[in-house]
Amino acid sequence: MEIYGLGIVAFCMYIGSFIGYFIGEALGISGNVGGVGFAMLLLILLSNYVDKKRGGWSERTKNGIYLLSALYIPIVVAMAGIQNVVAAFSGGAIAFVAGGVATIGSMFLVPVIGKLGSKKLEE
Repeated sequence: MEIYGLGIVAFCMYIGSFIGYFIGEALGISGNVGGVGFAMLLLILLSNYVDKKRGGWSERTKNGIYLLSALYIPIVVAMAGIQNVVAAFSGGAIAFVAGGVATIGSMFLVPVIGKLGSKKLEE
């Protein structure tokens, strides 16, 4: 069922957040350091394990995972939105310049990456 896929992603997110907070505490930062990345890595490892041992997830379970994978970017944007904006303002203009350059640079790279991907599909 689709709920199993959502539960698997939630489990991976819980473990990833725990690891992220643990690393943050070890570094002396009061926050999550890479929890979403660890969660996605855990989901990939778990999926590969299930593929090899059991032949993969059922279609309905995959649909639950696909649902949250479609929401991944908005979730990351929402998580970034809760960062301390006041600290960014007090940090000076360099924070905004760096963010703007990274955003605009990413926008220009989307067509380039799209063309690279389409060349591989044609071969």
